[in-house]
Amino acid sequence: MKRSGLITTKIGMTRLYDDGGVAHPVTVLSVGDCTVIGNRTVEKNGYVANVLGMREAKAKHVAKPQVVAAEKAGVKPYRKVVEFRVSDDCMIPVGTPLSAAHFIAGQFVDVQATSKGKGFQGAMKRHNFGGKEATHGVLKAHRSIGGTGMREWPGRVLKGKKMAGQMGNEIVTVQNLKVFGIDESENLIFVEGAVPGANGTFVLVSDAVKKEQNDLPIPTKAAAAQNADESVAEQAAPAAETETEPVAE
Repeated sequence: MKRSGLITTKIGMTRLYDDGGVAHPVTVLSVGDCTVIGNRTVEKNGYVANVLGMREAKAKHVAKPQVVAAEKAGVKPYRKVVEFRVSDDCMIPVGTPLSAAHFIAGQFVDVQATSKGKGFQGAMKRHNFGGKEATHGVLKAHRSIGGTGMREWPGRVLKGKKMAGQMGNEIVTVQNLKVFGIDESENLIFVEGAVPGANGTFVLVSDAVKKEQNDLPIPTKAAAAQNADESVAEQAAPAAETETEPVAE
């Protein structure tokens, strides 16, 4: 069984307290308007996946292929579109809005986002190099990386050599983060620990691949179904209040 993930946006970090009064640092993720906008099937595509979109956008702000695909699916174009590979029993119908209740408190998740860009950095900051000595003939080169090539063979700098360069601004995945809790009314997920990326970054959240977990809603607990349950309960409440006991003659 492989469930779909969710597209969220990073709100920031805060602290929450458990029943014992212990503070837990958590990252707040907003599910927002995350919606299923397409499906991939074995017959047509060779694999099974749910296509999710988040943050509705005007057609002029989205690439034309995405606009055409949205029109064919009968949905609005979205700014962020992601595919999640799933098993056959975890396919979600197109147009289903997803909610934070897709995950449950206590389960483990994997998160993926683009890390903060830190510009051009030297090898000491980028790769944790130790630097050169402060004395013994070293002059104004204490933070340099030293020799990088060879004279006779291969006579060049080998590919992959750790050197100065662009730091950050790359896709980072953090595994096995615990879901501290969810807020269904505000559609928020509270994940223990730090999540890569700046505030406002799109964050992909999915079930942890290295943890065996049970009692998860399959294929999901949609926001529409939740609202339907609440409306049914509200309709049943007045009916129960109007019931009266028969008067004894």
